[in-house]
Amino acid sequence: MSAKVIKTSIDGAYILEPKVFKDQRGSFTEFYRREWIPGAREVIQTNRSIKTKESLAGFHYHLHQADYWYVPFGSARVIIYDMRLGSPTEGNKFTIEMTGDNNNGLYIPPGVAHGFCASEDMMLTYLVDNYYNEADELGVAWNDPVIKADWGCVNPVISKRDSENPILSNIPEALLPRWPLRM
Repeated sequence: MSAKVIKTSIDGAYILEPKVFKDQRGSFTEFYRREWIPGAREVIQTNRSIKTKESLAGFHYHLHQADYWYVPFGSARVIIYDMRLGSPTEGNKFTIEMTGDNNNGLYIPPGVAHGFCASEDMMLTYLVDNYYNEADELGVAWNDPVIKADWGCVNPVISKRDSENPILSNIPEALLPRWPLRM
């Protein structure tokens, strides 16, 4: 099976449009293969997040982990931002609507901030290439004035952790990702 792989405005981040096979029973979708993504490493952990409408998660980023996101149910506006110092796309932002109907996947490389706001009740499945590491769970303010993210939420519900993330200019230099990342 194959998927259409589309480059985004952020180096190393890709949208995947997998094929959907339908018949009278329903549908089947193979939504991830490592070979579809240039430079992807082996997935070693899979997670699921269920959110209600208007829930906002982000911005998060990792120095040592890539994510692959897929929304099997519901919908979300997803925003990614390249904060990798020296990256050819440093400062670029990319927005995508991900739904259980459009079946798009999104590959997010390390050092790229990412988040979403649930447009309706939804489920996010995410595959990662590194085990959970609290020291690599970093964040940027969801409302950072430099990023200017349009989450599409009227009354976002935000976790305590995300509401305390610093703005970009207040992140210690040691915690900023640099291009190219060495993992």
